[in-house]
Amino acid sequence: MINLYPAESRHSFDLGWLKGSHSFSFGNYFDEENTSFGPMRVMNDDTISPKRGFGAHPHSDMEILSIVLDGALRHEDSLGNVMVTKFGGVQRMSAGTGVVHTEHNPSDTEDVTLLQLWFEPERRGLAPSYETTNYDPNSLTGRLLPIASSDRVEHSVAKLHQDMTVYLSKLEASSTLSFKQQPGRKVFLFVIEGRLEVAGTNDAKTLLSRRDSARIVNETVLKLEGAQGADETFFMLIDLP
Repeated sequence: MINLYPAESRHSFDLGWLKGSHSFSFGNYFDEENTSFGPMRVMNDDTISPKRGFGAHPHSDMEILSIVLDGALRHEDSLGNVMVTKFGGVQRMSAGTGVVHTEHNPSDTEDVTLLQLWFEPERRGLAPSYETTNYDPNSLTGRLLPIASSDRVEHSVAKLHQDMTVYLSKLEASSTLSFKQQPGRKVFLFVIEGRLEVAGTNDAKTLLSRRDSARIVNETVLKLEGAQGADETFFMLIDLP
């Protein structure tokens, strides 16, 4: 079953220095019927103005993944980590027993746009940790590239403490990919740019446009195709328990 969530169905806001959209309940936005998808708890699509950001704040028992789409994001935490990440970079923080961090846009002139995702860890009480990894944006075309996973098969893939994998991909119009899924697992799809057609085992196609998402269950094979009229489609696929 493929359940479509159009971009306009998200909770969106504009604080001037921060513009964003929440795909799940977060902060002041709460919908008791939209709090999670498997272990996935947060999918925020944020744009932060130059020299602005989030001051020191704590987290615990959560896997937090920040994927920079444009601009630069500066992270500093109570573990002593300080890092600036740009497009092609991924920040992973396992909050575990507790960590305090800040997130800022260090640029004087440019916004930073990022996706931030939170997942429940496989168990509570892990030692907190942080890492920044990088992938080659030129290697996204025509493949599902893992950028974070519980099964780190490449050094460039961030290690998640949950049985899941986050992929990025780009497809040209009419180009296709297949994704095989184990029975009982879930898929979260999110189109960053362009348009994507997805079909399950019954071959019925669902069209996702820019910033649309889909929550998919009980499908063992997904057929993904760059839709006509989009020069290139950039999307994220998450395999979840």
